[in-house]
Amino acid sequence: MKRIIGVCALLITLGCHAQETTEYKEKQSYKNWVKLAPKLEDAFFSTPEATRIADNVLLYQQSTGGWPKNIYMPAELNEQERKAALTARNDVNESTIDNGATTTEIRYLARTYLATGTEKYREGAERGIRYILKSQYANGGFPQFYPRPKGYYTHITYNDNAMVNVLQLLREVYERRAPYTFASDELCQQARSAFDKGIDCILKTQVRQNGKPTVWCAQHDEHTLQPAKARAYELPSLSGAESDNIVLLLMSLPSPSPEIIAAIEGAVMWFKEHQIIGLTRQEFTNDKGKRDYRMVPCPQDDFDCPPLWARFYTLEENRPFFCDRDGVKRYDISEIGYERRNGYSWYNSDGLKVLKRYEKWKKSLR
Repeated sequence: MKRIIGVCALLITLGCHAQETTEYKEKQSYKNWVKLAPKLEDAFFSTPEATRIADNVLLYQQSTGGWPKNIYMPAELNEQERKAALTARNDVNESTIDNGATTTEIRYLARTYLATGTEKYREGAERGIRYILKSQYANGGFPQFYPRPKGYYTHITYNDNAMVNVLQLLREVYERRAPYTFASDELCQQARSAFDKGIDCILKTQVRQNGKPTVWCAQHDEHTLQPAKARAYELPSLSGAESDNIVLLLMSLPSPSPEIIAAIEGAVMWFKEHQIIGLTRQEFTNDKGKRDYRMVPCPQDDFDCPPLWARFYTLEENRPFFCDRDGVKRYDISEIGYERRNGYSWYNSDGLKVLKRYEKWKKSLR
């Protein structure tokens, strides 16, 4: 019977150990793994359950040193599943930083090593870190998949915080923050160099309009550094969804250079100028009995209606747009089909985190 790590995490949060009274469902999604793994408390990593999962993580580590996505690592595997995992280790085109893959597994193994002192977990974590270092382009960017030779997977990828996740991990490594206290001087130096190159890539890919820095596209061409297309409904654009964590990363840097300060100021100005005021999401049941939504004006008496940002804005006019699988820009979310409207996040309020953090960051410069 498969197990649910979510129950385990809940028990730990309440101060219980993982081995106590845990019942697990048969199937869990990969998203549960990447959300819950970082929340596990240190005590968990000294348990047999933690090392059982760590052995699964090693089993799925590919010959590249990276990991595929969409694997539920805590599953209890039968012999057939283990053989399939061993065979898949040689499918090098599946190694990725998408959807939290590879960074989640590296951290899990490092935490297991810190708790147990078992060398194979340290070695697995180091192989993962070296995979990330090897995947970096000379210009500092990171592809979504490596070493896939073609397709949008080769673009420098900010989508779903892929590159930001990698840079945050590298920063923890070179600063030897737990659980990376085992990192050698050489590995720390390599991680620091890769981090600095990554920040330089962020500055170079920031889109400029009439010479002014704005924000970023979800992915940029790895050669020209220009905004690039990914899937049919992910056109070159300014991204109100992917740019927020990039700005937060830049604001976290100590002693920022004039170039970094200018990049932050330009991005914050863009967030201020292109927030969508007075619009909210309204749920309804459509004529087929399915749950749907539409965007409507906020009620006049709703004083807590937060500003929103669209996921995509046109590069020229900063106009929010939406796209179906036909790849055609539309300017009202009701004009795209049910499947894409409900299968993608088109609006968010995460720009508020940027504006709130900016006020504190600005004061810190004085």
